[in-house]
Amino acid sequence: MAATVSLSSTFDTHPHHHHHHIAHFKPRHAPYFNTLPPKPKHPLPLQHKSGCYRLVLPLFSSSDSPSSTSSFFQDPLRTGRFLSNEELEKLRILENFRYSHEFEFGSMWVRVMRAEEIDITANLLAESFAVSLLLPIAYVKLLAYLVKQYLIEKRALMPHTATLVGFYKGVDGGEEEEQLAGTVEVSFNKRGANASPPTPTPPKNSPYICNMTVREPLRRRGIGWNLLKASEELISQMSLMRDIYLHCRMIDVAPFNMYTKAGYKIVKTDSILILLALQRRKHLMCKKLPVLDNPSEIYLSGPDEALHE
Repeated sequence: MAATVSLSSTFDTHPHHHHHHIAHFKPRHAPYFNTLPPKPKHPLPLQHKSGCYRLVLPLFSSSDSPSSTSSFFQDPLRTGRFLSNEELEKLRILENFRYSHEFEFGSMWVRVMRAEEIDITANLLAESFAVSLLLPIAYVKLLAYLVKQYLIEKRALMPHTATLVGFYKGVDGGEEEEQLAGTVEVSFNKRGANASPPTPTPPKNSPYICNMTVREPLRRRGIGWNLLKASEELISQMSLMRDIYLHCRMIDVAPFNMYTKAGYKIVKTDSILILLALQRRKHLMCKKLPVLDNPSEIYLSGPDEALHE
């Protein structure tokens, strides 16, 4: 479907209360993952002559996949890309990444979004964007479709970018089922960066956090803070760059306070002329991660005030 649609819309919004400028949704006319010839059911693994590159393809159908097979290699999109050994290692890091936090009345954990979670993640983002844009409820389905195409394309760029999903399970007088609580997107380098980032423009080869949102009934419980901490922890494992960038609209006081408490500082602000393009003015903010032998050391605690985010 993405091959038949060409969109170039800029959504200048943040999901209500959380947090970042939405990236441009630009499904390509012919995404590379749709241009490959049909794949045999059991393709032979291909390896570059020098041993430096391998062709990564899903090797099993859903009916005969062994439980030990990585979810990244069972992608129903049936993509095929040549990956270096370094990229394969980073895919394993993404696959194994877990972040967890215990609250007084519940717990949450964060990991990389799986293929089967694209729809629910797109719906969560679409609902948040629709509220910020003051769109009629009838537009949510269309917006969810656009977001889904965007998530599919971004997922095809792993391990240079990743979409994280956070799940929450509360205990309020009894056991509650886990539910999708929020999501956030992280790019690690220029290959995972958006082609047309928001202004002020961050360095393309630096890690960048965007498109964070928290489900409305679960806000002000610390979930946004922990999505931010999970993003930083993953960046520390995936990139040697220590400077992390994100955007925050000037009108978004609560997110701005959270970022400030987390150590982010303003490096540049949109000119007032951006209002002529019917966009909100934004701060570009940056934080320098400390170099530690054990990256998790910097995520053991945070400001108590931030846990209200």
